[in-house]
Amino acid sequence: MKTTRRNVLKNLVLAPLFLGTNRLMAHTNLLDKKKTSRLQYSINAYSFNTELRNGEMTFYDMMEYAANIGLDAIDLTGYYFNSYPEAPSNKELFDLKRKALELGLDISWTGVRNDFATPNLAKRNNDIELIKNWLQVSSKIGSPIMRVFTGRHKNKNYSKQDVKQWMLNDFKTCAKYGELNGVIVGLQNHDEFLFTSDEIIDVLEKVNSDWFGLILDCGSLPSDDTYREIENLAPYANYYFVKEHIKQKDSTKVPADLKRIAKIIQSSNYRGYVSFESLKEGNTKEIIKDMFSEFKSGLN
Repeated sequence: MKTTRRNVLKNLVLAPLFLGTNRLMAHTNLLDKKKTSRLQYSINAYSFNTELRNGEMTFYDMMEYAANIGLDAIDLTGYYFNSYPEAPSNKELFDLKRKALELGLDISWTGVRNDFATPNLAKRNNDIELIKNWLQVSSKIGSPIMRVFTGRHKNKNYSKQDVKQWMLNDFKTCAKYGELNGVIVGLQNHDEFLFTSDEIIDVLEKVNSDWFGLILDCGSLPSDDTYREIENLAPYANYYFVKEHIKQKDSTKVPADLKRIAKIIQSSNYRGYVSFESLKEGNTKEIIKDMFSEFKSGLN
């Protein structure tokens, strides 16, 4: 990648040569003060998957809930709009945008489901068009990042390297559309094609675009040491998904240490959104509220 958070911090270390000691000291103090306060919190719509699909809840209800528990934003996944895969009307989008403003919330994220692992070129091109259209949606409602997937490698006639090469080309194309719309195309590691931090970093660096980034899904890194994998990816993260579980090497889900994840995120000097997503059975509103509280208790 052209830049990472780690590179930005490295550049700041060299700042005395150009800024003078007094200005550097002021800037360093500012960074220290903002280290934790710049974290902002969101909730992903998939937490209410059942309720949104059966009509028990709307995006407006989700907004009210987010505001009531002190979150800063909401993630509006594309396929909960009735028009999906077609883009919603401007009226629908702008009504949501206005409601978010009234509640003091950002609409920080949108997402679609695509499959760039398929060898079917027509299907991949259709998904590129889908992403292009929803990048426009993201721009209209002020979302700075839009989630995309890799897809799952199912065709045995093609090697993983074959799939990876056309996938890289597709991501590069999407990144160009992201730049045109002022929205980062965010790859969510989703335990489908890229399973390790090294694989994910390799893709990010080969796409090599400021408009292609990482939505770091802490619950989709199957490993003997998931927390180390999160640490490896932290310098590349543009957005975080925090779930109530992490995955072991065999994909077995175990409870996540949310306080430990909070410390990793904080120590990386990350400034951005942390979104909570619950996949457990039970009272989702209470689960998310408890996750939010536990996560914050891990911050210094």
